[in-house]
Amino acid sequence: MKKQIDHIVFIVLAFVVASCGTSKSLHHQPEISSFNNSIPVVTKQSNTVFYTGNNFLLKNKQNLWELYVEGDPLERGLAMGSLSDSLIKKQENIFFDRVDVLVPSNFKRKILMHFLNWYNRKLYLNIDNEYQAEIYGISKYAPEDLNHVAPNFVRDMYLHGAHDIGHAFQDLGIVGCTSFAVWGNKTEDGNLIIGRNFDFYAGDAFAKDKIVAFINPKEGYPFMMVTWPGMVGVCSGMNAEGLTLTINAGKSKIPLSAKTPISIVTREILQYARTIDEAIAIAKKKKVFVSESIMVGSANDNRAVLIEIAPDNLGVFEIPNANQLVCSNHFQSEALKENKRNKDQIKNSHSQYRFDRMTQLLNENPKITPQVAVDILRNKEGLNNLPLGYGNDKALNHLLALHGIVFQPSKRLVWVSASPYQLGEFVCYDLNTIFKNRKANDSIVSLEDEKRNISADPFLETVAYQNYEQFRVEDKKIDLFLEKKQDLPSDFIGYYQSLNPDYWVVYYKAGLYFYQNKKYGLAQEQFEKALTKEISTLPKKEEIANYLKKIKRKR
Repeated sequence: MKKQIDHIVFIVLAFVVASCGTSKSLHHQPEISSFNNSIPVVTKQSNTVFYTGNNFLLKNKQNLWELYVEGDPLERGLAMGSLSDSLIKKQENIFFDRVDVLVPSNFKRKILMHFLNWYNRKLYLNIDNEYQAEIYGISKYAPEDLNHVAPNFVRDMYLHGAHDIGHAFQDLGIVGCTSFAVWGNKTEDGNLIIGRNFDFYAGDAFAKDKIVAFINPKEGYPFMMVTWPGMVGVCSGMNAEGLTLTINAGKSKIPLSAKTPISIVTREILQYARTIDEAIAIAKKKKVFVSESIMVGSANDNRAVLIEIAPDNLGVFEIPNANQLVCSNHFQSEALKENKRNKDQIKNSHSQYRFDRMTQLLNENPKITPQVAVDILRNKEGLNNLPLGYGNDKALNHLLALHGIVFQPSKRLVWVSASPYQLGEFVCYDLNTIFKNRKANDSIVSLEDEKRNISADPFLETVAYQNYEQFRVEDKKIDLFLEKKQDLPSDFIGYYQSLNPDYWVVYYKAGLYFYQNKKYGLAQEQFEKALTKEISTLPKKEEIANYLKKIKRKR
């Protein structure tokens, strides 16, 4: 009954707040009068190569899209939009189709949209006009059939805060990103190397069209970033000055309104900073609405730090006289490490476990090279090489990553993983060649430095990998059976568990099935088997223990 009352209160409040203070934000437009508003004419060279002026989009042989754009903010946005027109439409529809799956009720979706309009009412006040103009240019090519959600420009602004909103309300952002930086006597030449897995997941379809974007802005430093169609914010990137950025979500309180999305903060840093001090100065000026660790690496400083930023605080973490830095999804700075939410995150999540595993692997490798960095990012085992089962969130590589990336800032080199996950070939790009030597009317060919590419993971050729991919199919099936409370085929559980026998989830879900069907002896057997495996989080371990207590009372 209490849940029903809560839902009614939520609905009433949503209608009330949605009607207050949203009109201005829904009709806001950026100032674009000083920018070039010429509509680009795109030439299709082939099914995978498109260009307009000096800007182009192509798909390389590893199936990564490579995008190059230049000019003022509106020019860049219009170029991005016109070149990736079909990709943007596809990506937005994929995203909102996923919302439809998560919120199947039309009525509840309308309530959600009203709430988002209210929640994002101050978003435009917290994003600089430069990035609004870029998003505005892209929005000219956004799908018109989604105008019921919000007008194109407003909707595309919302999408830049989607990670932050999901992170704040449901911890959707905290999947398990892990990053590291090494320098000094931890690398062969003493110069900085950074590696990270970006474990953001919005469905398999969303992950298909990865873009390696090279942006040559009229103001600021040229930079590269790994992104997706329509996204101008930065999750992983490096500029021509050798400054790198990666982001890792932290535990956050629920804010009352949207402010500056983290990816827009990092975009500004990447475009306008060349040193760690300059990066910190930009971050300090920003008001954010979720908590995040920003790893900043700098060729000019030959070290890396963490800027740990929260809605009400900011801390900088570095270890004096150190030669390495590790980051997962909890804070380490004096300003934020004692925060209650952060302590809960360390206790209840898999963040500390991944942090410890990354530290262990770095200690086992006295000299880190780009190849060693890639090997570490691909590691699927737990502490002391314990088998975790494939897909376990405690692994550095839990076979979910949108991308893996390695930077060698002093040489302006970056390696980006091709699909699937970070198992495909790591494709190398040299920013010296791409930006310094680029001329108008250069031939349109892949920008990769092929001779430096790092080969695909041999794991792709194994039976274990094929079994894992089949496990993902069967895992979705058992979720459906559990949701609909239907009987499983008699041979299903044995087959399902044989595909990923070290993963606690296959025993946990079998236990749920038997418990649901009041076969308590079989449920107990499965739950006890799950407890012999490495369970991802403390709450899940406690949930299984509670099921066993219930079974004891029922038998």
